[in-house]
Amino acid sequence: MKTFLNEDFLLETKTAQRLYHDYAAGMPIIDYHCHLPPDQIANDINFENITRVWLYGDHYKWRAMRANGINEAYITGDKSDREKFEAWAATVPYTLRNPLYHWTHLELQRYFDIHEILSPQTAKKIYDECSEKLQSPEYSVKKLIKNRNVEVVCTTDDPLDNLAHHQKIKQDSYAVKILPAFRPDKAMQADNIEALNHYIRQLETVIGSDICDFDTYLEALKQRHNYFADNGCCLSDHGLEQLYSANYTEQEVRTIFLKILAEKELSHDEVVKFKSAMLYHFSVWDHEKGWVQQYHLGALRNNNTRAVAESGPDTGYDSIGDFSQGRSLSKFMNRLEAENKLAKTVLYNINPVDNELIATMAGNFNDGSVAGKNAVWIGLVVFGSEGWHDQAVGCAV
Repeated sequence: MKTFLNEDFLLETKTAQRLYHDYAAGMPIIDYHCHLPPDQIANDINFENITRVWLYGDHYKWRAMRANGINEAYITGDKSDREKFEAWAATVPYTLRNPLYHWTHLELQRYFDIHEILSPQTAKKIYDECSEKLQSPEYSVKKLIKNRNVEVVCTTDDPLDNLAHHQKIKQDSYAVKILPAFRPDKAMQADNIEALNHYIRQLETVIGSDICDFDTYLEALKQRHNYFADNGCCLSDHGLEQLYSANYTEQEVRTIFLKILAEKELSHDEVVKFKSAMLYHFSVWDHEKGWVQQYHLGALRNNNTRAVAESGPDTGYDSIGDFSQGRSLSKFMNRLEAENKLAKTVLYNINPVDNELIATMAGNFNDGSVAGKNAVWIGLVVFGSEGWHDQAVGCAV
């Protein structure tokens, strides 16, 4: 009889077992999209306890706990780390057949050599044992990454970031490549004029000069794009409802940007035209540098406004959206392809309704220059949350 999560977990045939154990298991991990905090790597911290590494910032677990009726005080609130862990342990049995259940126990096995099932009965013992191990030198952040045969990690970084932590990691000659990824979503949030103007003022401070029109805005962002490239960046990263590809003229966008600076409300069409222009310019820069561009499509974010007001964005209140993807995706990629400016592209899809649409669309723009120039990652769903990160299932088209 097979034991739970044994060495053949999910490998249901002899062929699957041979392919994994003889070929895949020893391959290094190259993680080109994650949200690991680079400061924790640069400072090679030790986590104080298992709650700090498992439950601080993990909104997938938070969603599951809320669905289980756990009070917010035990999730993002002021309860102790032990109490929060016990609340998670009480939730885990109810996540059976959800990836959260398997991730939890795979991590306990592979990192902590703990083969017990997490439950209210085992919570205290597991918390104490994991927390004790996390205090040892062998469980520092750099050791945790290196010991899992990780070769490359790409973090997710705003253009305003000075990348000081990445620079420190490189200076320390860490064996694993930790590279930044250019995530300029805040630079194109024309549907929030106040936030965008705040971002523009921050950008002015970073570059040390004024931004007075659309041309100087592009120049400032291109300067940051170059800075990221100088610091090892080789890919961009965008989290979007859909790709924007509205027709626009450069003069229209210049006028729209002046309205943004004047804090005047934009129409829906103006917002879409501005986002379309920004995405185009970002993609052209990526192509110029030979970067890979990544697009996460289809999430409807921050749906619970009351909860978001209390806890902030990206705290577990996102879901699948029903956006129209096909025509705008085709138009966006076709314009770049027609100009010979289409960079290597990864599309992450959240809505399973669009899986085949997006997979076949990517296939339209492979040009023989490289295998799988345009790839699709199909996301799974965890308690209705977006699933393009740890839950991705790869499919190169």
